[in-house]
Amino acid sequence: MDRRDFLNAAGTVAAGVALTPGVTLAAPDVPVALASETDQARAFAFEEATVAELTARMQAGTLTSRALTAAYLARIAAVDAAGPSLKSVIEVNPDALTIAAERDAERRAGKIRGPLHGIPVLVKDNLDTADKMQTTAGSLALVGKPAPRDATVVAKLREAGAVLLGKTNLSEWANFRSTRSVSGWSGRGGQTRHPYVLDRNPCGSSSGTGTAISANLATVGIGTETDGSIICPSSICGLVGLKPTVGLVSRAGIIPISATQDTAGPMTRTVADAAVVLQVIRGRDARDAATAVAASQTADYLTALRADALAGARIGVSRNMAGFHPAVDAAFDKALDVLRGAGATVIDPCNVPTVGKYDADELTVLLYEFKDGLNAYLASRGDTVAHRTLDELIAYNTAHASAEMPWFAQELFEQANAKGALTDAEYTQALARCRALSRDDGLDALFREHRLDAVVAPSNGPSWVTDWLNGDKYSGGNSSVAAVAGYPSLTVPMAFVSGLPLGLSFIGTAYSEARLLGLGYAFEQKTKARKAPTFRRTLA
Repeated sequence: MDRRDFLNAAGTVAAGVALTPGVTLAAPDVPVALASETDQARAFAFEEATVAELTARMQAGTLTSRALTAAYLARIAAVDAAGPSLKSVIEVNPDALTIAAERDAERRAGKIRGPLHGIPVLVKDNLDTADKMQTTAGSLALVGKPAPRDATVVAKLREAGAVLLGKTNLSEWANFRSTRSVSGWSGRGGQTRHPYVLDRNPCGSSSGTGTAISANLATVGIGTETDGSIICPSSICGLVGLKPTVGLVSRAGIIPISATQDTAGPMTRTVADAAVVLQVIRGRDARDAATAVAASQTADYLTALRADALAGARIGVSRNMAGFHPAVDAAFDKALDVLRGAGATVIDPCNVPTVGKYDADELTVLLYEFKDGLNAYLASRGDTVAHRTLDELIAYNTAHASAEMPWFAQELFEQANAKGALTDAEYTQALARCRALSRDDGLDALFREHRLDAVVAPSNGPSWVTDWLNGDKYSGGNSSVAAVAGYPSLTVPMAFVSGLPLGLSFIGTAYSEARLLGLGYAFEQKTKARKAPTFRRTLA
């Protein structure tokens, strides 16, 4: 079950693009003419290019970071701002070409910062960047001065030599404002479109990163997840997405929802690229106490990428996390045959016993933690933001309803604002139940009983048609199982249904990222399921 499902089930709770320096503020999005059926993906010299391929070319002197960055900027202008008008990039970095030229000069001088040296990266617009770009979570309320300090993830990307190409659009406030929200819509950025079928929804709050990386607007991207916001847009947009163990990657400088579930993670076109990015962004950070254990996690994610990694692996099949759609189940069964053929022992069924039992408690936890975390984040921004509390944001949205609430309101904001402190019994008891059900009685018990390396399930159902009036019509997913536990989950492209991508989720226990990446890599090499999008207008 995805966060959208349990928000709806709970009952009581449940856009222009800036391509030049500064910010383009958009009126509420309105329907526009979509691309024709023959408006296919434009030829692009770096389509589906990987970090390893581009690095090899730069090392050989046949490519510069500046030329690569310029090509991606042109691609963004051609298919994101114009053409199919994907609206996945909310703002480009006006200094991107300058940074790329600096990385080229360093390479010529023999200085290589790290594995992403000269590689263009897009990050979600809820990560602080201390540059000329905004950090707004898609909300007009936070437009103003740039953040005073990089998020730790952004700082690590820069240290590794990455070129920060721009910010991606997102579901405003990471999809935690309304029970009737539309994934991929923000007051600042408008509606991000699905890269394969334009009238479909890209899912999850990291929708901009999902669409952008799938459409080859950068080499790799960063998303964030509380429950489903990396896994869902990655799988629905035909990407590899990794939600790490909470605490492996710092959340400092990321606009929060939940201290116990939030994490950033890679969204890429290959498992190998996800491993490179994770290797760069992980690690202990004094600014985030949850990362205290991260210093002891020294696995080399790249050496885990073996084509025979499935041989001898024990894989549990959680049938109670399937059944979204007959075509999805058929694709899932074929994927299980691939796992068996690669030498895995497949235990079928091997159901996660506590699925859905903590949904109401999860929502309670998120409401409490959102108010506490957001108020602390706003205070950390000082005079770079005009609004310092959740209460002030609610007032701003009310006063600017035509721009911020043309389609859906702010019930979750209001419910969170009504909550008390994190010492309240309602919160502490809900959190304890979530931990016990998701970990002790859930994944931990199942993995011990069956000696599992991973549990697998379909990542998603087919994408739905975007509907601003009625909100999302979520078609199924399994993000909550790992999200509530704070455990890692990896989605890898599995198949297509009527031109819409489906993913296969590999779910593990704490800090099992290396094992999951190895299993996902072996599956990827057997299937090669990903195909670049061609921006179809509609399925009809």
